[in-house]
Amino acid sequence: MHLPRPFRRRGPAAWAAAAVTAAALVTAPQFAAASPLPSSPQASAKVDPALAAAVAGGGEATFFVVLKDQADLTTAQRKRAHGAKAQAAFKELRAHAERTQKSLTSFLDERKVGHQDFWIANTVQVSGGAELVAELTKRSDVARVVKEQHYELDDVNTTTTASGTTTDTAETPVEWGIRDIGADKVWSQFENRGEGIVIANIDSGVQYDHPDLVANYRGNNGDGSFTHDYNWYDPSGQCGDTGTPCDNNGHGTHTMGTMAGAGGIGVAPHARWIAAKGCESRSCSDASLLASGQWILAPTDSNGENPRPELAPHIVNNSWGGGRTTFYQDIVEAWNAAGIFEAFAAGNAGDGRTCSTTEAPGAQAPAYGVGAYDSTGAIAAFSGFGPSPVDGSMKPNISAPGVAIRSAWPGSTHQTSNGTSMATPHVAGAVALLWSAAPALIGDIDRTRALLNQGARDVDDTHCGGTPSANNVWGEGKLDILASVTKAPKEAATVSGTVTDRATGGPLGDITVSATDASGTRTVTSGSDGGYRLNLVPGTYDFTFSGYGYGTTRIDGVVLADDQKLTQDAPLDPVPHHSVTGTVLDVTGKPLARATVRVTGAPIAAATSGADGTFTLPRVAEGTYTLDVTPAAPALCNGTAGADLTVDGAETTTIRLPERTDAFGNSCAPAAYAWIKGTDKVALSGDEDARTIPLPFWVSLYGVDYNSASVTTNGLVNFMAPRLGDYDNTALPATGKPDGIAAAFWDDLVLDKKSSVMTATTGKTGTRKFAIVWNDAVLVSDRSRVTFEVVFEEATGALTFQYRTVPGNGAGATVGIENQTGTDALLYSYDQAVLTNGSAIRFAQGAK
Repeated sequence: MHLPRPFRRRGPAAWAAAAVTAAALVTAPQFAAASPLPSSPQASAKVDPALAAAVAGGGEATFFVVLKDQADLTTAQRKRAHGAKAQAAFKELRAHAERTQKSLTSFLDERKVGHQDFWIANTVQVSGGAELVAELTKRSDVARVVKEQHYELDDVNTTTTASGTTTDTAETPVEWGIRDIGADKVWSQFENRGEGIVIANIDSGVQYDHPDLVANYRGNNGDGSFTHDYNWYDPSGQCGDTGTPCDNNGHGTHTMGTMAGAGGIGVAPHARWIAAKGCESRSCSDASLLASGQWILAPTDSNGENPRPELAPHIVNNSWGGGRTTFYQDIVEAWNAAGIFEAFAAGNAGDGRTCSTTEAPGAQAPAYGVGAYDSTGAIAAFSGFGPSPVDGSMKPNISAPGVAIRSAWPGSTHQTSNGTSMATPHVAGAVALLWSAAPALIGDIDRTRALLNQGARDVDDTHCGGTPSANNVWGEGKLDILASVTKAPKEAATVSGTVTDRATGGPLGDITVSATDASGTRTVTSGSDGGYRLNLVPGTYDFTFSGYGYGTTRIDGVVLADDQKLTQDAPLDPVPHHSVTGTVLDVTGKPLARATVRVTGAPIAAATSGADGTFTLPRVAEGTYTLDVTPAAPALCNGTAGADLTVDGAETTTIRLPERTDAFGNSCAPAAYAWIKGTDKVALSGDEDARTIPLPFWVSLYGVDYNSASVTTNGLVNFMAPRLGDYDNTALPATGKPDGIAAAFWDDLVLDKKSSVMTATTGKTGTRKFAIVWNDAVLVSDRSRVTFEVVFEEATGALTFQYRTVPGNGAGATVGIENQTGTDALLYSYDQAVLTNGSAIRFAQGAK
């Protein structure tokens, strides 16, 4: 009989159609503390009561081990430039975590406990029961252990309307919240709409090609193509494995629209935006929020690798929260040290009267918490009041429009929603206007908060404490960005001009204009009329003007003085076009058909390789590009190639795809078939059986060494624990168990009297190979028989899957390896008919 199988995510969650507003409410239950036994983990002040209750009676839970030793970010705080501050903070945080977590992670590895490590908060995520909790609380380096929580995004009634205009002119009608905070007057009086500022949100995702958002998405190359690396992050993989942004809820698209949307819905419509999907769908997990918090400080490529803190956003919006936790406060303080302005929703637990209803992280003293009011000027009934139930600080810090807020919505539409979630992006967008108008403030969190507070319109309501000008209902008052920008020390020069085609004199849009000085680079994009505008701190700058089809123009050594107005037009020369041809080879060097060949940064259609691997791109402008080659599904062991391409005439190139890798650095490739016959029988039989066997030498999986492993009837080698009931194979990686596996042929298999599982060891010490062989296992689906094995190499640490007989070419099986937390994997195939008799696949160990 099949045993009940634990839930596992089989792919992206179903997209929710419900409308949401407001800051999230924590869904993790709160447990009353009972009188603990002396040996109970609950006896320790280190243990979160919710965790103690969850592991009581033999239960298990996912939780975070927070270390005592925290990084010193003083050096980052002293840096002046935005990029330098982010780089210094990232360097110190990561180095400190690697050094101080080493003892803890070694302890966990020895006990075969999977873990996910975070550097931004110096914490490690694990799963386990009361015994593990008790062991961890005894460690002198552990500050506390905290149960993972999930924050639910609320549903409310909202109104959907069709998408309107996508451009902003003097005649474009603006939403009431934009008018109320004075953003439209900043646009007209200061000619400033957030140019040169990058804004981000941690939310449910963003419809990146929404008509109101696509133009200023930082990943928009301006030529019809997009680069999502460093501009989009989906830590839980809800949007699929293509690396393309999505929003399966709507909340994130709405908040981004209020920050940076066109058509009168956004506070700073010329700021560029990026996004991290910290909320899986209708809820946000601590793990995804922590991973997103790291990415904000040091954005990565689509694989979560190669962090670049110099690409960190200037501002991050957080329209989520719940409860009274201090968790995430380390992230807030790290962002502040890195010069990244954060805005947090104050929460929607209010009733219009009760005090101390604000929720964390917005309720934490280091965070800038935002309350909500309506178009009549009344505080919203749901808006959270202070004083903070976390630390007694005044909350909210400020209030902004949060009722009947119309903004962007997935499906290229709009919705009207309510909540402090809707108020918070008004503040984030306002900071973009402030920093664009007064660039000397960029990265200066204290001065920026002071200007927001000074500009706010006071509202007298002291029933929860405070003064008429600063109280626990309104904070400093109603956001007034016009007043704040007016009060700001400008200390800036303004450079503007028009980019044109030198040959025709016509305006050129989507041209990247960059201004670089000793502190870094500010970038804007020319509009459809060729115009651009940039406020810069006085100094000496080098300007570049670049765009597809035109030669780059440089103007170096431009000296700018305070309050200077400089007109700097830039005519660009068109360049010739040429053909690019070539051949795509697979990982073994054979011609590969159906591969997609794309020139990044060029508005030309991608080519597809033919049966002989050849492709042609008939017309490419002279310039330097990246030629991206992606294999068609199933990719198997073929990775994605990114080759440098310089076009200065007709070009011919050959591109061989690399081995595909996972985030850890493991790779796979087809190998020579060399079958090893089993010699020693393993006591496995029937349906759903598992046995733990000793290994003749240490075997490594994702950096953890093992001297034993569990073998199951269903074609799995499980390094974490013997398990039954894993007959329902899934794609990898996946949440839930099993984790820490080598899936040679994971399917629903039965061992009858004609079947066996055997082992064999060959070679001499140092160069031994150890094989686990499944002979004639029966496929439950059609009663056919499959024979396969996994071979571990002592010398290299590699493991090889070999297939002697594979009925149906493995059409119902999972083949690959997965790490100990289910967060990383190298998947060869899932329910795909790609295996052949007499074939082998070798997985080489990563270097990380």
